[in-house]
Amino acid sequence: MNEETDAPHLPEDESVMIAAFEGWNDAGTAASAALDHLAESWEAREHAILDPEEYHDFQVSRPSITRLASGDKVLSWPGSVISLAQGEWRGSRDIALVRGIEPSMRWRSFAEEVLDHAEDLEVTTLITCGALLVDVPHTRPLPTFVSSESASARALFDLERSDYEGPTGILGVLGHEAELRGITVLSMWVGVPHYVAHPPSPKGTVALLSQIERFLGVSIDLGDLPYEAEAWTRGANELMEDDDEIAQHVDRLESMMDEASLPEASGDAIAAEFERFLRRRDGGTGK
Repeated sequence: MNEETDAPHLPEDESVMIAAFEGWNDAGTAASAALDHLAESWEAREHAILDPEEYHDFQVSRPSITRLASGDKVLSWPGSVISLAQGEWRGSRDIALVRGIEPSMRWRSFAEEVLDHAEDLEVTTLITCGALLVDVPHTRPLPTFVSSESASARALFDLERSDYEGPTGILGVLGHEAELRGITVLSMWVGVPHYVAHPPSPKGTVALLSQIERFLGVSIDLGDLPYEAEAWTRGANELMEDDDEIAQHVDRLESMMDEASLPEASGDAIAAEFERFLRRRDGGTGK
């Protein structure tokens, strides 16, 4: 178990679903990559596939053709899959993972179908994962924003309600409909620097996985993600070296963050995060 197991986390009798979707909700594919990592690390098994014919415009999200080693061609359709995994979760129930592409149509029906599966699995807590482009420097830990409409969840994890008003994506719709069914929703977002928005964004993925660790009270094997995050940072540094305008912009963002004295801007926080990565790399326990 990781160093955060003594911190507040979801009770062991909770039944948890975690969801992320490519598209509007997924800057740098940080969120969908987090779900992919969990599915692989936890050896998730397929539970249900939502019919893509019902929810996708294939001129927007096109099917793809790949060729197997045998020479046979395989046609893959865009869509969403619900899988089940145990991971390091101490509870008796599996964790449900919902990974897909933001639907092009019939969002209410889509949310209803996902939540029908959630009710069949007796899900009590839904964690939605998203990523958005923000004005933050890549040289600092990327900020995460977590909110909940549930008073008990806010008290347990020291969260706030979101005061956002405006256009929303499928995560907002799914979360809203889940709340109407009595499911506790934790809405989680990571901020990805807008000047390095091209996927992948492994540093953003690591930030989201760290929050999931916090909520579940478990250690997640990050595999090669810390190395990929370091490579991503080096690439962004090289971008600064080649572009004076970006370098000046990053300097301004660093100054703004440091002057605001945000906890994530402190040298101690950065050092602690790096030490945690090293501990995971060496032992995989996070201790």
